[in-house]
Amino acid sequence: MADAAVELFSQGGYEAVSIEATAELLSVSRATLYRTVPTKEDLLGIVLDRLTGNLLVDARTLLEETTDPEEALLGMVRLQVDAAIETREYLAVLFGGHGLQTDVYKRWQEWSRDYEALWTTAVTRAMKAGVLKWDDPRITTRLLLGMVIWVSRWYRPSEGFTANEIANAAVHLISSHRAEE
Repeated sequence: MADAAVELFSQGGYEAVSIEATAELLSVSRATLYRTVPTKEDLLGIVLDRLTGNLLVDARTLLEETTDPEEALLGMVRLQVDAAIETREYLAVLFGGHGLQTDVYKRWQEWSRDYEALWTTAVTRAMKAGVLKWDDPRITTRLLLGMVIWVSRWYRPSEGFTANEIANAAVHLISSHRAEE
C-alpha cells in the first residue's frame, strides 16, 4: 500500500492523491481500502512509517555493536545512504510536508530526535577518537545527515554509484586524518 501511495504522490503531488486512485492502483475496492485507510492523510502517515521503518533500530544496533568510532560513523553513513537510495521516492513525497496529521507529525518529530541523538553519539565518538575534527557535534551531525539524506534527491541507478562508494566519499569529505593523507 505504501508503494502505491508513493507512486501516486510522486506522479501528481499531494493534491492529486485520493483513496479512490490508490484503491484502483492496488486493484481493491474503495470500501476495502477505506476500512483500512480512511483518508489520504492516513496514506501519508503510512508512507512516513514505511520510510522510518527499522532505521532507528538498525542505527541503535550498529552503535551498540561497533566499538571503533570510525567504523561506527562509516556504518551510520552507509545505513543512511542505503535508506536514502531505497526510499528516494518516499523522501520526495515527504519533502513537501503537506498533509501530515498532528499525530503523524509528532511521531516523525520523536523519531527524528531519537535518530539524530544516535547520530550525535556516533559523531561525538568519532571526534573524540580524532576521526573528525572537533567542532560542535550537533551542527556536524545535522550537516552530515543533511548531506546523506540528500542522496535521495540526486541518486540515479544508471550512474552506477554504489551505496558504499557514496558512504566512503561522504566520510572522506569530513574525516580529519584522511584529509591529511
